[in-house]
Amino acid sequence: MPGDTTTRESLPKADDLVARHRLSTRLWHWVNAGTVLILLMSGLMIFNAHPRLYWGQFGANRDHAWLQIGVNDDKGYLRIGSKQISTDGVLGRWEDADGRSRNRAFPSWSTIPSNYDLALARRWHLSFAWLFAIGITGYSLWSLLNGHIWRDLRPRRSELSPRHIWTEIRHHARLNFPKGAAALRYNILQKASYIVVIFGLIPLMILSGLTMSPSMDATWPWLLDVFGGRQSARSVHFIVAALLVGFFVVHIVMVVLTNPFNQIRAMITGAFRVPKEKR
Repeated sequence: MPGDTTTRESLPKADDLVARHRLSTRLWHWVNAGTVLILLMSGLMIFNAHPRLYWGQFGANRDHAWLQIGVNDDKGYLRIGSKQISTDGVLGRWEDADGRSRNRAFPSWSTIPSNYDLALARRWHLSFAWLFAIGITGYSLWSLLNGHIWRDLRPRRSELSPRHIWTEIRHHARLNFPKGAAALRYNILQKASYIVVIFGLIPLMILSGLTMSPSMDATWPWLLDVFGGRQSARSVHFIVAALLVGFFVVHIVMVVLTNPFNQIRAMITGAFRVPKEKR
């Protein structure tokens, strides 16, 4: 996730090398990237223990699951509601590195640990969940204190007009990205996505995860009321995780499409070269 833009006391010119990301932002970015990857992979192993999702307080094998990954007639499948999709070889049933067929929701290359071990997966997940929660809380508070959120993420009134938003969508669809000094500022699509992720999806992910903990339910019983039960919290946790994966995929694609060397260098060293204007 991009961090703080450079100060604009003098307008940078095309091809200038400017300071874009603070050290704290760069460190948080890379620690967060590794943490989220470990959380995702360990979470998939936890899901493998019971690859079904329910709504409400309770959920077991005989209850109706709104999402299920399983095997039927030696074929892997994904079922969402009443719609079933064949995922044989990818989800539900797949071959391991030795060519042996495995009946498990997610393949071993996508989970931590790679071999089935629910207890170890929970240790990985809970350990890095606290690291993630502390990191995002610290980053959010620091961004509020140094004015980054108000200065760089707050949408301007002119940016909220339907015409402006539609123009940005058209430009992105045509891969016509900002150049020159405009590349140093967040556009309305970036601002909206970062605000939704930082102040919406991530808090929802943390709270739904806490709701699945019996000890937290004893401490904060209102969490069960907020989410409508532990099984509903588990479903929300899975859905939000999928949305965050989608956000990260789009983020990586945008980095690739907008000069990956320049973008990655900026997130490692803080130096960003201003893109040249198109003629």
